[in-house]
Amino acid sequence: MFISDCRRDFYDVIVSQRVLLLVASDVDALCACKILQALFQCDHVQYTLVPVSGWQELETAFLEHKDQFKYFVLINCGANVDLLEILQPEDDVLFFICDSHRPINVVNVYNETQIKLLVKQDDDLDVPAYDDIFRDDEEDEEDSENESDGSEPSEKRRRFEEDVIERTMRRRQKREWEARRREILFDYEQYEYHGTSSAMVMFDLAWIMSKDLNDMLWWAIVGLTDQWVQDKITQMKYVTDIGILQRHVSRHNHRNEDEENSLSIDCMRIAFEYDLRLALYQHWSLYESLCNTSYTSACLKLWSVQGQKRLQEFLADMGLPLKQVKQKFNSMDISLKENLREMIEESANKFGMKDLRVQTFSIHFGFKNKFLASDIVYATTSLMENIEKEGPETDNFIKALDSLSRSNLDKLHQGLDLAKKQLRAIQQTVASCICTNLVISQGPFLYCSLMEGTPDVKLFSKPVSLCLLSKYLLKSFVCSTKNKRCKLLPLVMAAPMDVEQGTVIMVGIPPETESSDKKNFFGRAFEKAAESTSSRTLHNHFDMSIIELKTEDRSKFLDALISLLS
Repeated sequence: MFISDCRRDFYDVIVSQRVLLLVASDVDALCACKILQALFQCDHVQYTLVPVSGWQELETAFLEHKDQFKYFVLINCGANVDLLEILQPEDDVLFFICDSHRPINVVNVYNETQIKLLVKQDDDLDVPAYDDIFRDDEEDEEDSENESDGSEPSEKRRRFEEDVIERTMRRRQKREWEARRREILFDYEQYEYHGTSSAMVMFDLAWIMSKDLNDMLWWAIVGLTDQWVQDKITQMKYVTDIGILQRHVSRHNHRNEDEENSLSIDCMRIAFEYDLRLALYQHWSLYESLCNTSYTSACLKLWSVQGQKRLQEFLADMGLPLKQVKQKFNSMDISLKENLREMIEESANKFGMKDLRVQTFSIHFGFKNKFLASDIVYATTSLMENIEKEGPETDNFIKALDSLSRSNLDKLHQGLDLAKKQLRAIQQTVASCICTNLVISQGPFLYCSLMEGTPDVKLFSKPVSLCLLSKYLLKSFVCSTKNKRCKLLPLVMAAPMDVEQGTVIMVGIPPETESSDKKNFFGRAFEKAAESTSSRTLHNHFDMSIIELKTEDRSKFLDALISLLS
């Protein structure tokens, strides 16, 4: 059931209870969690936080805690499946779900007692009508109730014939209704996509209660930027939500503008900016950032010798010496840095990179620390999927959560260093896949498989890293191929997951087109292909388009997928 008033129907209900927070492993979920934790701290709400990276962990966490808690808050998980069917809770358990995954399961939408959905009111959800999906079957059971009442035989026969006709009509109507229901549900559930960021929904709650702080606003910005970096929302949706947040930024940060009310330099300031679409460039060298940003790398085709020449020409066109662009951005000449954005934009247009400028926000703490929202997203993601230290997954989750607090700048800088390694690994893998022709057309989709022994292959057994790699690879492939048909195809990518158990992780990415609405049909397609071939798959991820599969079942699974999508 959708909640119309988040304060009354959600926050006021849980504020006096013990709450279990179940939080998915993505940056938007972490940001929503930070906002909710800050609100809980204000009101001394008792809560337990449990990170969950998939359905199995969600079920385990629920079974472990169901005796101590009656109130569960799920962030970025739980909306797109029939939750009551999976968890089988007692009747007095309440679930509050704040999840950007769409479509929302219809049973969750129409359950009025145990499922409460926190969704932004403006979101276009297109949920089917109740009567099209659920039907009261009591009339079907009345057939047997018309027993003989001692009337004439001819009367009995006539009534019997009428009953038979009526029953036949009713069965036919039911069959037609069921066929229509299947069609409606198929249309509704066919595509997977994302709605408003959960962090923005939580910030709205804080704002309604007049408890919104600059920190919370920053987390909402990072949550939205995560959706944009991971390519989960359209450019139009991103720009619209940026506009909403910009008004809040003006409200919270206007005091810097005149000298009388100016804030101390040590205070936190958020500013709206038109900045460059270059990953981590303020914490790296400009050269490294140009080489390892998906957009510039794909446009200049940097995996080829010709592409490297074009990069040199691009830098020469801007009039930037190699000595300057290859040193740390902080150490560049101030005279060059002052007009850098204008210089880069002007030259980028000549080289076909028209979208190098992007609307974003930056944050300042004191003189030294300035970060763009995308810097935080890259740093937090790489901390969460850090493979350098062996240990429980929850350690990485807690580190990533801590890095979002400004008191933990050392963890954030550690995350930035890891993010640079991750981006380098992604670009090197993209280059090797394209140069060795690993991306092949399978008919209705492109397919690429990373072999065991590929450099950094362990990193790509993690879902977010594999998704980023797949999106970067598809973008680069579209720029490199001359085949017009291939430019319009989606991509399926596989990487080794667990060598000992013989499993691969597989992800499906929608086509890279200008009009792309970011809707992904691979979730349902994977389910159908696994079902028809009895492949041993594990649909454990909250994103349906990511699955785990036994290596020996891969070929029959792909054959089924090809015939299904042809």
